[in-house]
Amino acid sequence: MSSPKIGWVGMGRMGYPMAERLVDAGYDVYVWNRTRSKAEPLAAKGATLVDSPRDLAEVDILGTMVSTGQDVEQVYFGENGVLSGDKTPKIFLDCSSIADHQSAAIRARLAERGAELIASPVSGNGKCVKAGKLSAVASGPRGAFEKVRPVIAAMAANGVSYVGEGELARFCKIAHNVFLGVVTQNLAEITILAEKAGIPRSAFLDFMNNSVMGSIFTRYKTNAFVNLDWTTTFTPGLLRKDLDLGLSSARDLGVPMPVTAATREALQAHFGAATLKDDPDAYLQKDFAALLETVALAAGIELESENSPYPTGLELPQAAE
Repeated sequence: MSSPKIGWVGMGRMGYPMAERLVDAGYDVYVWNRTRSKAEPLAAKGATLVDSPRDLAEVDILGTMVSTGQDVEQVYFGENGVLSGDKTPKIFLDCSSIADHQSAAIRARLAERGAELIASPVSGNGKCVKAGKLSAVASGPRGAFEKVRPVIAAMAANGVSYVGEGELARFCKIAHNVFLGVVTQNLAEITILAEKAGIPRSAFLDFMNNSVMGSIFTRYKTNAFVNLDWTTTFTPGLLRKDLDLGLSSARDLGVPMPVTAATREALQAHFGAATLKDDPDAYLQKDFAALLETVALAAGIELESENSPYPTGLELPQAAE
């Protein structure tokens, strides 16, 4: 597939910058989004906007980055969905985080139309995409993967890992997001422990970032923890969904995951703490790093911003003068 025509659905915090990288890489990209205005800036860069998913039926590769398995099904099979007519893209590339059983059912339905599915969930947030730090994992037919590998690599510049057939990439993503939840909860706990002992959050987290326990993730979350910046990259609700997926898979496969179960219950406390806010629903749409406030509440600490900007490691390079 020399120069594939790519269809794309999903203009959220992740979907927009991913599609933008495809446009910047020179691909011919056709975009549908439920809220058309969110996709219009991409049209100004060269993408073509269409009126419904059905209008994407003649692309070579159909990419999706949406919230749930039900959303994927609706885009593919719903009224005016991609497959609501007679045409069928050869390869479907789904980057969403959905359950393995949902993915398997979708794969079977696509096979009936002669199409192949590559599951390729990603690791990172919108800023990671822009900074070239996004990574991806993929599973599905090896031949189809090789055809879409350059497309995935254009979005996930930090690397693409092929893990095998079927839904194995879904398990990788579930495991990844379980780890995300456990690390964030524990990082919040030890940060509050250090603060209650008298250590500024910025000093403690700088030490952690420079230690063997530091990571890309702890570094780019440090600014949020230090300055109480809850600009949304990933919501507590989505994290709860992924922890539930992990625990469900663990039950199915007979794997004990007590740390994950404890993290799930700690996360639930955040939903209770949100009721103390003036607008609980709006608060729960803020970033999941706000878990720090729930841990602080339980420790009897009222947090204040340290007003100390900390480099995230995701800063875009400055253009040469």
